[in-house]
Amino acid sequence: MNRLWQWLPVSTTDRRVRVIAWASLVSQTLIVGTGGAVRLTGSGLGCPTWPRCTEDSFIATPEMGIHGIVEFGNRLLTFVLVIIAILAFLSVLRMRRERPELLRLTVALGLGIPAQAVIGGITVLTELNPWVVGFHFVVSAVLVALAVVFVHRVYRGRTTGELAVPPAVRALALATAVGAWITVLVGIVVTGSGPHAGDGGAARNGLDSELLQHVHSWPAYITFGLSVLLLVVAIRLGRAPLRRAVTGLIAVEIVQIAVGIAQARLGLPEILVGIHMVLACVLVALVTLSLLALRRSESEHPVAAQPVELAGVAR
Repeated sequence: MNRLWQWLPVSTTDRRVRVIAWASLVSQTLIVGTGGAVRLTGSGLGCPTWPRCTEDSFIATPEMGIHGIVEFGNRLLTFVLVIIAILAFLSVLRMRRERPELLRLTVALGLGIPAQAVIGGITVLTELNPWVVGFHFVVSAVLVALAVVFVHRVYRGRTTGELAVPPAVRALALATAVGAWITVLVGIVVTGSGPHAGDGGAARNGLDSELLQHVHSWPAYITFGLSVLLLVVAIRLGRAPLRRAVTGLIAVEIVQIAVGIAQARLGLPEILVGIHMVLACVLVALVTLSLLALRRSESEHPVAAQPVELAGVAR
């Protein structure tokens, strides 16, 4: 145990921490994809109870067929997330005094996993109530955003609290983020009214799906316009971190708009709906990164850069 403690990073976020941080972000996004596969294959009640898969077994039985395998496989992925969360916590434990924000982020991400398991259980016990299913996705998106913050802090250090852009640009970025989240939330409601319930007998929210598709597009196009304006401003300011984040955001928005139009015209094919779901989390990730790029971090602060410059002079 002492050897393990001595092996853990002490004061710097080395390669081990960076790999684990990326693993956290990728896994939080991946489980959205597998959760979407559960719904889109009609396997939402493949394991009809919780926490067991059946009344007598914690694992799927051969009699349950492919639906049981898909649903149980998604549940198993939760244990992968737990392992990654434990590793993330341990990787920053010895630097808790120098980097307390990293420890808080790993704790938040770790607590989010059992919370999601409970919400998933409620989803099954309520026979895929569309509002509970939607809340399940919202929490996943929040965890993706927290994982992005974790990765950013690992690479860039703590934020100094100093704005790197004028207040008006910050307001524009916040408006873009609000637009992105509204788009995602309306999209969740649209999904709750559509045909992909996760099971043939699952209830729908009873709203007009065709009308909601149009309502969903309004904040999407507004957010796209705000993103383009934000990119223009970032280029003029010469703020490279913001420019890169917003460029990625616009690229995902373009793909999302194309996928959204295609799935509406093709009758919501499962593969396109699944891609749309995963890209929604990527969208949340990039809009979070855009907000993080508004403030200076320790790695780019003049005070932080001074020892490096002095070292260069000394050589």
